[in-house]
Amino acid sequence: QVQLVESGGGLVQPGGSLRLSCAASGFIMADYAFGWFRQAPGKERERVSCIGSRHGNAVYADSVRGRFTISRDNAKKTVYLEMQSLKPEDTAVYYCATDLSRTLVPCVPYLDFGSWGQGTQVTVSS
Repeated sequence: QVQLVESGGGLVQPGGSLRLSCAASGFIMADYAFGWFRQAPGKERERVSCIGSRHGNAVYADSVRGRFTISRDNAKKTVYLEMQSLKPEDTAVYYCATDLSRTLVPCVPYLDFGSWGQGTQVTVSS
């Protein structure tokens, strides 16, 4: 059974940091690309970052480039999103997702992220 479980969200002050984790199970996690997405109330879902399979490429949205870092530990079957210099506009529910229809791929625009975690809330506020 495919499962993605996010953790690490919480309340943080502006300028602070958080590290989100996405634990994957039920499939060979190393062979697939992963994405982090976020959705704030009343806003469309945004793809924050993506990382290719194995030790793949990393791609970032303009809104987070230079502040967020995506990484993966294939041995631990976990994908991370390190978030620094957080801003109130980063407040959202953050989701981890993967495209199980394509193996051994870099992060490319046509990935179909069809498997999702339950999300973790990140709130940036003083």
